[in-house]
Amino acid sequence: MTPVQLTIAAQKGDAEAFAALMEMHQSRLYRIAYAYLHNESDALEAIQETTYRSYRQLKKLKEPSYFGTWLIRILLNYCADERKRKSRFSHVTEIHEPSSWDRPEDPDLAAAVSALDREYKQIIILSYFEGFSLTEVADVLQIPAGTVKSRLHRALGQLRNQLETKGDPSL
Repeated sequence: MTPVQLTIAAQKGDAEAFAALMEMHQSRLYRIAYAYLHNESDALEAIQETTYRSYRQLKKLKEPSYFGTWLIRILLNYCADERKRKSRFSHVTEIHEPSSWDRPEDPDLAAAVSALDREYKQIIILSYFEGFSLTEVADVLQIPAGTVKSRLHRALGQLRNQLETKGDPSL
């Protein structure tokens, strides 16, 4: 079955079709969640909550071909809420398990991306780390493609400034 057919079947109550859809998107969801939350257990919890929310709201999805972008949008909203919640209640820096995000080829770049505002960080992660096209990023974030382009330009400028400040003129 195609993803669209699976989505339609899942909307009609087929739990196996829904499980197959979630399995198709599992690794991408994990990478995005980990890039935002920097902790394996938090990323897994984000995926679990995203699965729950998407299952409950699946019948409200009007266009089955947009299941993937709809699912990522749910995940992004959860991750943003979780980061806000943790920043309000946590005064101690958490220790988390290392991963490729924590040990990238360029740790200064990872730190600079983490320091970006949410709207810029989303675009950088989706376009550069996940390989989404600008049109796909616009669909996921539900903003015009022109807005994605201008935010991407500003985000790259901020990254360049941060990295030049640290003495890395490679950008």
